[in-house]
Amino acid sequence: MGKVYVFDHPLIQHKTAMIRKTETSVKDFRELVREIAMLMCYEATRDLPLMEVDIETPICATKVKMLRGEDIAIVPILRAGLGMVDGMLALVPNAKVGHVGLYRDPDTHEPVEYYCKLPGDVDKRQVFVLDPMLATGGSAAAAISFIKEKGAQKISFMCLIAAPEGIEVLLRDHPDVDIYIAAKDEKLNDHAYIVPGLGDAGDRLYGTK
Repeated sequence: MGKVYVFDHPLIQHKTAMIRKTETSVKDFRELVREIAMLMCYEATRDLPLMEVDIETPICATKVKMLRGEDIAIVPILRAGLGMVDGMLALVPNAKVGHVGLYRDPDTHEPVEYYCKLPGDVDKRQVFVLDPMLATGGSAAAAISFIKEKGAQKISFMCLIAAPEGIEVLLRDHPDVDIYIAAKDEKLNDHAYIVPGLGDAGDRLYGTK
């Protein structure tokens, strides 16, 4: 059963508070999102498997523990998820990166995949799906379904801010997926925006409206 982790680290809380502020510039918003993603990556990778390796230090031979190869794939949901990628790569630079793009059909309101490019060995990797906001949960659940169809078996979802409604949908549709959250908010409003939230993450990352 998937677990929900809401981070209480002071640095994560502080930086998340800063990205909420209306007056935070595009430049600062991007940098803060990158930093929060890096801090979350540190916590979310706590259980990655290690192997024992023989090395030579300047003093002597010794055994050390290192990450196994071919372990991680980072998959942002386009476009806002791209803002979290560099923070993850700062800690796991050898991770492979895939991309998933989807839109909501105006008639059926169902998510439609328009782009999905994943590492060829995604079935062997721990996949971290990234999206700053988990609102209704529909897009995240659909993206994870697309990724599973490509063979991924171990998937975690990382977001900055989540609404209870989105968490419920993701746990219902993908009970095997762990969810990592920087801040769990109060609710969705009538327009499906997270309250108090931070507005549209994509617009704030890229200066669009």
